[in-house]
Amino acid sequence: MKLPLSGRALTAGAVAVATLMTGGAVAGAAPATAPAPASAAAAAPDIPIANVKAHLARFQSIAQANGGNRAHGRPGYQASLDYVKAKLDAAGFTTTVQRFTASGRTGYNLIADWPGGDANQVVMAGSHLDSVSSGPGINDNGSGSAAVLETALAVARSGHQPAKHLRFAWWGAEELGLVGSRHYVSSLGSTGRAKISGYLNFDMIGSPNPGYFVYDDDPVIEKTFKDYFAGLGIATEIETEGDGRSDHAPFKNAGVPVGGLFSGADYRKTSAQAAKWGGTVGQPFDRCYHSSCDTTANIDDTALDRNSDAIAYALWELSR
Repeated sequence: MKLPLSGRALTAGAVAVATLMTGGAVAGAAPATAPAPASAAAAAPDIPIANVKAHLARFQSIAQANGGNRAHGRPGYQASLDYVKAKLDAAGFTTTVQRFTASGRTGYNLIADWPGGDANQVVMAGSHLDSVSSGPGINDNGSGSAAVLETALAVARSGHQPAKHLRFAWWGAEELGLVGSRHYVSSLGSTGRAKISGYLNFDMIGSPNPGYFVYDDDPVIEKTFKDYFAGLGIATEIETEGDGRSDHAPFKNAGVPVGGLFSGADYRKTSAQAAKWGGTVGQPFDRCYHSSCDTTANIDDTALDRNSDAIAYALWELSR
């Protein structure tokens, strides 16, 4: 999640051009073909937490091999994108790498489309893939990136074929001011934006002293997430700490229905919140926010597991 405007260094010249590069299935693999339509009543799968954590471990290793971070324009970001793209290509997604510039460096978004569904009704899930330069960014935002990746892979494993078209995205340069997602929304034009029936954003979903926050933007998306957590007996709160500070904002500003989940950053947990969710009163939801200690040790497995399953539930429900 990016810093508030007063606390971040924005780049001049955010957005330079171009799309580019699509990757298909891995060499030697059969072309992706649309499986038979699944039952409209098909339930969302459980997202294996071990798989999500394996992606986080890979992001950690990438950061360690590349100066301790996965920041925009740095080798660690490129390696993270290559890792995610390879997984999606092998699973049969159509992937597109979109290029832009920010702070004098080239940045990239990764877009992955699952074959099938109504192209005029797109349900989209996204997360930012970049970290700050001061750390590996495992909760912020390896957590969202890994969970969205594993949910996409679950779509492929299940052969899910909903009525609506599914699209997934990993954004670059979020930490510099939502640069990648702004570029993408701008590149769609009004016609492309009108085809997105909902954009779901996941930025920090495994905070070590977690809360369970739901965006209060589109009421249908909001209710979908609240219904999921109510089924687990977990009370949620409206997300306010990150409002307008993550990649849902460009979509919302363009009139696209948005929603999402958040487990908290540097706000401190109140006694009432600790009574609902456990954890430590008076401590930040994530004491390692934007710091070098945002490593794989900075993740609450229970929050990551619940939020990952909630992503799948919402995508299955909203894409029927």
